[in-house]
Amino acid sequence: MMNSECGMMNYSETLEWMFNKLPMYQRIGAAAYKADLNNTIQLLQLLDNPQNNFKSVHIAGTNGKGSVSHLLASVFQEAGYKTGLYTSPHLRDFRERIRINGEMIPEENVTQFIDTYKDRFEQMELSFFEMSVGMAFDYFAKEKIDIAIVEVGMGGRLDSTNLITPELSVITNIDLDHTKFLGDTRAKIAYEKAGIIKPGIPVVIGETHPETEQVFIDKAKECNSSIHFADQIFDCDKIHIESNTEQQFDVWKNSELYLEALEIPLMGNYQQKNLATVMCALDLLRGKFDLSEDDIRDGIGKVIKNTHLMGRWQILCKDPLTVADTGHNVAGINEVVRQLAEIPYDKLHFVLGMVNDKDVDSVLQLLPHNAEYYFCKADIPRGLDANILAEKAFDMGLRGQVFESVSHAYRSAVNNAYFGDLVFIGGSNFTVAEVV
Repeated sequence: MMNSECGMMNYSETLEWMFNKLPMYQRIGAAAYKADLNNTIQLLQLLDNPQNNFKSVHIAGTNGKGSVSHLLASVFQEAGYKTGLYTSPHLRDFRERIRINGEMIPEENVTQFIDTYKDRFEQMELSFFEMSVGMAFDYFAKEKIDIAIVEVGMGGRLDSTNLITPELSVITNIDLDHTKFLGDTRAKIAYEKAGIIKPGIPVVIGETHPETEQVFIDKAKECNSSIHFADQIFDCDKIHIESNTEQQFDVWKNSELYLEALEIPLMGNYQQKNLATVMCALDLLRGKFDLSEDDIRDGIGKVIKNTHLMGRWQILCKDPLTVADTGHNVAGINEVVRQLAEIPYDKLHFVLGMVNDKDVDSVLQLLPHNAEYYFCKADIPRGLDANILAEKAFDMGLRGQVFESVSHAYRSAVNNAYFGDLVFIGGSNFTVAEVV
């Protein structure tokens, strides 16, 4: 499928080639996971090691790394730095993964990059993720950015992003996810995430946990890196205000007031933990970068505007209140359920679609029984068949109907909801992607 005028693929053809030509974890699962970084090393050598041409912050973790990445990028933007942001997965458009100052990489840059190296990539048998990382680093270097905020795709030690030498490493938290690849205990998963800790580079750990604390301490000691547990240094106390669109926190560092009434336009109680992680990271980065209190306040307050963050307790409509959230593992769904419990509503309409390689039963056990469920399957190969999902849900005492698509389920939920009801869409990134 070539664009006949110039022999080059157009943007949609390029994406199709990237998605279909090569194994991609986000679509097909285990077949795309590689157990070493040799491919990425070769790729970056081919591109003249662009990762050495910009400063960076590296962010891993089971949950929260997307929010933390966007918040940090927004603060650097407000401070006047030309800021790259690499995240995954995308919701609507592949280019969401690669941004500079909030603007997505242009379509022509994507097609040009693939066109230039396509034959070599085929010879090297690169995965989708490896190509994406190479594209991001190449783009950041050519655009002469000041700093990149780089989110790990999965794990850390063997992730394609792990060839940067950052100014700071951040590990948000550890929970059971991707256990087929990363291990079936928190300690094993922590070992994989700890692989982003580099010699002499400080590391922030978002949450202290008895099963993982020593893993991180040992790795930091081995690397001669200073280690900072954010939740032992920073406290974020929520100020109670009536709002569906923002939260306010007093931020304390070592029991002293650090920032008063900090506004964050991201809902969800889990942002309290993320904010402590962000504050600890910024506190360390202020030693290397010119980041004022105003930059921090404005960056956090304008994160949605600056970075176009989507899918984190995102309010799609206020009447009836309609919310989407990409939480998809046990820890993420736990937070969603806690949040739902705090919101007054007459009836909950829950649009649910999951992927087939998650611990579906453990997630379903957490979901509220007093809801009408709209079971659906996202339009990807990894999507769990909606009938199977419904059967599993029925076994757990959840009731609802099966729909042929996410959009059909979503429309039915909104149509069935009365004023005072709550419509929630979640279960996977891919389900949310079809409605936001």
